[in-house]
Amino acid sequence: MRTRYPTDLTDAEWEYIESYVTSPNKRGRPKIHSLRQVLDAVFYVLRSGCAWRLLPREFPPWRAVYYWFRKWRIDGTFERLNSALRERYRIRLGRNPHPSAGMIDSQSAKTSGAGGEARGYDGGKKVRGRKRHLLLVDTEGLVLKAKVHSAKVPDQDAIKLLLKAARKFLPHLSQLWVDAGYQGRGKEWAEQELGLSVEVVRRTPKPTSEEIARIWAEEWAKEGQEIDWQKLVPRRGFEVLPRRWVVERTFAWLSQNRRMSKDYEKLCATGEAFVYAAMIRLLVRRLARA
Repeated sequence: MRTRYPTDLTDAEWEYIESYVTSPNKRGRPKIHSLRQVLDAVFYVLRSGCAWRLLPREFPPWRAVYYWFRKWRIDGTFERLNSALRERYRIRLGRNPHPSAGMIDSQSAKTSGAGGEARGYDGGKKVRGRKRHLLLVDTEGLVLKAKVHSAKVPDQDAIKLLLKAARKFLPHLSQLWVDAGYQGRGKEWAEQELGLSVEVVRRTPKPTSEEIARIWAEEWAKEGQEIDWQKLVPRRGFEVLPRRWVVERTFAWLSQNRRMSKDYEKLCATGEAFVYAAMIRLLVRRLARA
């Protein structure tokens, strides 16, 4: 009997995916390996972070698994499946399947020594590798479009790469929330060229030190204004920024998969496919358990 892994699909989960990965065409040589087992192997690689050649013997041969993964990446199966499951999940929540608002943010990831295309240095985060750019959907944090590119591309220019690739979603989008890295030419381009309303969510200014707050209170006291200096010092600790926390939560979901801890891929398109695969695994689990 085949050993089951925690990443394997259940029967209920497979029902949501089967129609998108199986072909109705009966011509040609019969398939040797079950596509369900192939998907189980892809999710195992994603979650465990192992190399394709190190797949356990319980799965189909790694060459067959990689063949189907590459095929689904090239023909857009992963992206279509992510879109279909996202819309189905939003309908179950009683929401419009086509969101009108979204959030954009990026995550810089180090690359490995395997080589590959589009690598660079992010001077802001001191990371040499690639950026994962995500266009997210409302408070659910579901990925609408993913774009992987060199880390040296600034966010103001990367927003153009992301939104141009997501043009099919733009008729429904009217509002975007971004961080301060997109202000300037990136924000202006999205507003002027695409007609979107872009709002920059800023961080709270750096806290005032207690010493400076006391000096200010003493100066105001000389002018006859009694002020409690402790009220001048902002509350310290972690701060949840409006809308921005949704993006960070999605990055946390992706980081639970060891394959996403770094960018091990030679092609940017492979990194994008793994982003969609991670969200597919998350969505299909939620749909089956609901």
